[in-house]
Amino acid sequence: MKTYYSNDRSFPRAAAGARWCILFAVAITGLGTARAEDAWKAVPDKMMTRWGKEVQPANAWREYPRPQLERADWQNLNGLWDYAITAKDAAQPTEWQGKILVPYCLESALSGVGKFLKPDEALWYQRSIDLKPQAGRRVLLNFEAVDYHSTVWLNGKPLGEHIGGNTAFSFDVTDKLQPGANSLVVRAWDTTSGKQLRGKQTLDPSGIWYTRVSGIWQTVWLEEVSARYISDVAISTTINPATIKLLPQLAGEKLEGEKVRITASMEGKKIATAEGSGEFKMIFEGGKLWSPAQPNLYDLAIELLDAQGKVIDSVKSYAGIREVGQKRDASGNLRFTLNGEEIFHWGTLDQGWWPDGLLTPPSDAAMCSDIDFLKSAGFNMIRKHIKVEPRRYYAHCDRVGMLLWQDQVSGGTDKQPNGKEASPKWTRMEPNPADATWSDEEHAQWMKELKAMMDQLRNHPSIVVWVPFNEAWGQHRTVDVTKWVMEYDPSRLVNCASGGNFWPAGHIADHHEYPDPRFPFEQERFNAYIKVVGEFGGHGWPEPGHVWDTKKRNWGYGGLPKTKEEYLARYVKSLDLLTELKAKGIAAGIYTQTTDVEGELNGLLTYDRAIVKTPAEKLAELHQRLGAEIKK
Repeated sequence: MKTYYSNDRSFPRAAAGARWCILFAVAITGLGTARAEDAWKAVPDKMMTRWGKEVQPANAWREYPRPQLERADWQNLNGLWDYAITAKDAAQPTEWQGKILVPYCLESALSGVGKFLKPDEALWYQRSIDLKPQAGRRVLLNFEAVDYHSTVWLNGKPLGEHIGGNTAFSFDVTDKLQPGANSLVVRAWDTTSGKQLRGKQTLDPSGIWYTRVSGIWQTVWLEEVSARYISDVAISTTINPATIKLLPQLAGEKLEGEKVRITASMEGKKIATAEGSGEFKMIFEGGKLWSPAQPNLYDLAIELLDAQGKVIDSVKSYAGIREVGQKRDASGNLRFTLNGEEIFHWGTLDQGWWPDGLLTPPSDAAMCSDIDFLKSAGFNMIRKHIKVEPRRYYAHCDRVGMLLWQDQVSGGTDKQPNGKEASPKWTRMEPNPADATWSDEEHAQWMKELKAMMDQLRNHPSIVVWVPFNEAWGQHRTVDVTKWVMEYDPSRLVNCASGGNFWPAGHIADHHEYPDPRFPFEQERFNAYIKVVGEFGGHGWPEPGHVWDTKKRNWGYGGLPKTKEEYLARYVKSLDLLTELKAKGIAAGIYTQTTDVEGELNGLLTYDRAIVKTPAEKLAELHQRLGAEIKK
């Protein structure tokens, strides 16, 4: 298995050892020959990326899905599954309607199905797995994301359910396994409406709202662990002195005399080792800090030892030592800091949609290409807009040095059945805003999904800002939510509502303005906050042959320019205005957006990523005026 080095351009790609291959010989019902895989094909006549054209059942997302807790014994369950669509309340089907390629959602071209799940329907999956359970070992079944309400059975016995379409969940399936063939069944129900957290998904795509995503849309996998094992690790860092704090979390029955050993290294050189229990504090004299210019990462080997010192479980992780903060400049304006130094956040609004996979990138390489493009184009930050990406996305940002603002996935952006609004009137930055009314039960689910996202992503040094709300979408209990986020994770800054409705909470005052950037400096109350332009630009340009649907409205903010020269001139004008705003106190600018998305033609790249509208080198040259720390 490849070790994860901070200067390596590749990720760890865990491969099961010989013993694991014997234990987990995986087969899919009905595949006895290669005929089913040979027969699979993407939905025809759909826009495809160059990576999507290379997707086959045998290569669909084969990479290890959890880079910050990497275990050697694992098995990928992506590939062809049986599927069926039934009425919402129907029993498990006895006949299947065809094959679907996991982990691509039902509606996507890469699923091979391309059907739309209705709110009164359920989507079912089934596959068979050949297993040979081993005494003293446990088997965990992991789902990286299923949209939205999922229920899972193994051999006809319920494993449990999960509500929430954006974060990972797992089951210990050991006690329900049987030698030989095991039947795994998943049911997904997804209304894509109401107060369900779904981001930009809608039943009727148009404008800024996109195609629905239902069912499994990230990797499904198995891992084998010992009876007592490392289930998680919480990592935090400080810089004076350079310190990594680690709190390993253990599962299973506690062993007498057990202890944990942690070894830190960088570029293959062992730096420090510690043994014990509870929280570890590793101090590195002259330690190397993490930043966009120097994204140094410490590799961590975490081992669980029994009383005799035998290793009974081990995982690999990593950490970047950095501190996020704020301070006033010479003019009294609050600025972002990283490791105590002022840094201007310059990035794009990045929605992470793909024409062939929808929310699922066609491949790991495709996903990383977007980040690499932005880095080469002179950006040092990405606002990940109301989507939780596969965990490998954040690991790639850690490795290349890209700051991230992470949005909570929104809900409640349409009319409710009772006629009440789940979102308040959008008053932007005006004083005395209103909040929507959500019941205690609805709010509890919203908070449960927020906490799950923060827990899943907490160890990534690239994430520097949490954004609970966007433009009043589902905005409720804003002050309470913001206070909770600040207390739960004091290591990052909080933008209570990007684009408003602004409440006096958190660290940031965020204004949206299209097409050119602006900020209401006249309101002196914002001087107590870091002032940012959280969205602007959106300059559109249609590239012939690379438009999602020529029969629908295709648009950009301010209307589409007549020539490519006019398009670039509009971009430069917005950039010059942002430069002026920076001098007046603006600490961040976020341009809309990385790529075209369906009818929105305002990307720096076309939706299929085939055309770069302005070369990265040209963009990097233009961006130098902003003085953002970017390059290694």
